[in-house]
Amino acid sequence: MKNKTHSHGRRNFIRKSAFAFAAATAASSIQLKAAEINLEGIPKGTTILFQGDSITDAGRNKAHYYANQGAGMGGGYVYQIVSQMLGNHPASELRFYNRGISGHKVFQLANRWEDDCLQLKPDVLSILIGVNDFWHTLSHSYKGTVEVYDKDLRQLLDRTKKELPQVKLIMGEPFAVTGGTAIGAPWEKDFPAYREAAKQIAKDYGAVFIPYQRIFDEALSVAPVSYWCPDGVHPSMAGGHLMAKAWIEGLMSLYA
Repeated sequence: MKNKTHSHGRRNFIRKSAFAFAAATAASSIQLKAAEINLEGIPKGTTILFQGDSITDAGRNKAHYYANQGAGMGGGYVYQIVSQMLGNHPASELRFYNRGISGHKVFQLANRWEDDCLQLKPDVLSILIGVNDFWHTLSHSYKGTVEVYDKDLRQLLDRTKKELPQVKLIMGEPFAVTGGTAIGAPWEKDFPAYREAAKQIAKDYGAVFIPYQRIFDEALSVAPVSYWCPDGVHPSMAGGHLMAKAWIEGLMSLYA
């Protein structure tokens, strides 16, 4: 009888412990769920273009450059966005392109803009750029400044709006996740100005702004930087999930 009582108590303890853990993590679980995708208001056949650096590139196969080719989407947040949206809405006829290139800064986007943006005539243009505009001043002898970043990005958007006046814009915030192996004191001191520039540009050009820095900062309360973004710049699959969720919500807000 004593053993049965002990066994019953142990089972109760396990059940209570599991419930307590679930309750403690409920808030974080809610924020980490995949975005609910509602395409109401988004025209059938909308063309969406992703532009940026290695975070967007994510190892994509550049020979697969037609719309919706899986290998051409890379292995990062873009792939997660496209697979979710196409999988949930097969009748939408959405067309996705990824033209991110690892290592690029704003002026390098501008050098290839005719082929990699304007001729594709996107209805929605998503840009995430700025990490290398700062990082390469530390590691590649690049002489750019935040003023150069701001000027170059505004010129690029002016050119885009002139050629594609109806294009809708999504501006991703360049981010640096605290504790990442590539992130040191210069990032904490000087990189926030680049984030602020991107935020102001988004406001000035009527773009939806995706606050990736805040998203990753908040995620650090749930799991360490090694889980979300080990070097502080390039997200893991889990980090890509956070980015994809926020991006999809941003897209839907464009058409709300």
